[in-house]
Amino acid sequence: MIDEVRDLTKGAYAVADKTSEPALDTVLSVPESQPPLKAIMAFVLAMIAALVGIVFWLTHPQLDLYTQSVLSLSGSPAQGRSIFVMNCVACHGQWANGKVGPNLHGVSDRKSDARLVQQVVSGETPPMPQFQPSPQDMADLLSYLKQL
Repeated sequence: MIDEVRDLTKGAYAVADKTSEPALDTVLSVPESQPPLKAIMAFVLAMIAALVGIVFWLTHPQLDLYTQSVLSLSGSPAQGRSIFVMNCVACHGQWANGKVGPNLHGVSDRKSDARLVQQVVSGETPPMPQFQPSPQDMADLLSYLKQL
């Protein structure tokens, strides 16, 4: 009789063990919680959009009032030529082929109108001096440069 009780007890413990403790392979196969792929992709795309926005902002700064006024005007290439002859020939040559300063042919293909205005008026590229003509004169000069 004692042996029968022992056998019953062993069986009860075996049943209890199987129901109360999860199997080791069950515990190991439960995946850790991971963010869904869509959320990760949305985050990556948002970061790329932010980076593109920052690069655009840095490469296309706000235009100052002078540049805005120049770009709003129509320029005369003939008038721009005379401004060029009076102010730019010594360094850029009679026909803008370059001397001390660079050749200006095709310069409008390499730089935006706003950047050309900034280049002329800023004096940031020595030996070119700072030069700020009236907005209309600058519009005329810009018109001349664009036709080179």
